[in-house]
Amino acid sequence: MITFRRALLVSSLAALVAVPMFAQEMPSEGPLPTSALINAESKNGVPLDPAMLTLEINGHGTPLTGVTPVHPGGTQLAILIDDGLRGSFGLQLPDLKKFINDLPPGVQVMVGYMRNGTVQGTGFTTDHAAATSVLRLPISAPGVDSSPYFCLSEISKHWPSNKPAARFVMMITNGVDPYNGSTSILNQDSPYVQTAQEDAQRAGVAVYSIAFTEAGMRGRRGSFSGQSYLSQVAEATGGRSFYQGFGNPVSLGPFLDDFRKAINESYTINFMANAPLSKRDTLTRIKVRTSQPGVKVHGPDGVHPGVVAE
Repeated sequence: MITFRRALLVSSLAALVAVPMFAQEMPSEGPLPTSALINAESKNGVPLDPAMLTLEINGHGTPLTGVTPVHPGGTQLAILIDDGLRGSFGLQLPDLKKFINDLPPGVQVMVGYMRNGTVQGTGFTTDHAAATSVLRLPISAPGVDSSPYFCLSEISKHWPSNKPAARFVMMITNGVDPYNGSTSILNQDSPYVQTAQEDAQRAGVAVYSIAFTEAGMRGRRGSFSGQSYLSQVAEATGGRSFYQGFGNPVSLGPFLDDFRKAINESYTINFMANAPLSKRDTLTRIKVRTSQPGVKVHGPDGVHPGVVAE
């Protein structure tokens, strides 16, 4: 088992000799070749028609230079489980195991546990049976999870692979940010959540989530707060958040089936984007739409110009 925070030094040294897919140094001038990961949610199972896609960058129409379906051999999936979840989460482990074992050959998967602001896992592998062997009961101690958004920031900034691939994260957590104070509906503007979603956007990570309560959960208000934050991050990165009211789902199976479908309906789009004028913000705002009937596109609302999925 490794802790990615402890591996930071190793990752930094590796970056000197290998340029990861979503960590390229951005030149100071544009336009720059850029990529984004999108999901085309289809009601009828029809594939995406690239000719019906439109892209806006900072409100201006921009042509696409390529649209490529995500393939299993080019997919990396990080499943992040909150170590503060209730012990009843153990009943969901068979569904998770089945999901991982049923992934197409070639998909790289890792299982990590979010604890004290870090992600503890074994790295990516195409050996799905080995990945499932990491699954275990959460510690289920109140407060052990710290903030799941610290964990998302860490893995986004120090992605545990240099191999080019489409990047997906599935977070299973209550989504509450304890460092932002009250979970009141009037206090739903967390700088830590904002930072986490921007770190994911810079890394080209599509964040999906399933809401599940933790030990010591603070009732319906806490559930609302956590689900609100998870939805915010998912929408900003082109992913989706799954939840069932204010209670835990009886089974993760249906949500995992939807997640599998979303991966199968994902595409990499390529285009040219200018670097932001401000050196303080390396993200450029984008909007992807489609006029194709029965198809809804989910995509990030920010990208890092010069980041290319090769």
